Amino acid sequence: MITSILLTGVGGQGTILTTKILSAGLAKMGYDVKMSEIHGMSQRGGTVNTQLKFGDRVYAPNIGEGEADLIVAFEKTEALRALPYLKKGGGILMDRKEIMPLSVLTGAAEYPHDADKELEKLAGAKVIPAGEIAESLGSPKSQNICLLGALVKALSLPEFDWEGLISEMVPPKTVAMNLAAFRKGMEA
Repeated sequence: MITSILLTGVGGQGTILTTKILSAGLAKMGYDVKMSEIHGMSQRGGTVNTQLKFGDRVYAPNIGEGEADLIVAFEKTEALRALPYLKKGGGILMDRKEIMPLSVLTGAAEYPHDADKELEKLAGAKVIPAGEIAESLGSPKSQNICLLGALVKALSLPEFDWEGLISEMVPPKTVAMNLAAFRKGMEA
């Protein structure tokens, strides 16, 4: 069996780091893992998507429309954009964080503030307040690791030293904060 996960966010949210940690952990657990990164204008706050597949034997990481078992969204509108990739019966794990794109800031578009509620109704999205949790811990940038904790829990992955792996892969000065965020994400 192969599990397909699409992670999506905005540049600077740690989408790629999260996927790298997840990929490394899954590989150490013995899964065949493939991942790819798609950067939009990520340096300018644009969309960043990563696609990850894991299982007994995976040939390519690419996820087409209607193929994702799970979408992990770091921002509301990115969850909406990714919705076509969700397979029937798949799940969405998302933060309710709002990052206003340039089109909204200039008045050319309106932000869909109720996106999380709509996705809960349409696709049974599970909202994790990862950004709020990270801010309460004093480190808004640890939102991604908080979502990783929720994802590890949602996937019911076997026991693995995720905290040791996170400690190896995040900047040394951020280890304690990221470990706290990971634990809070698992609780959420």
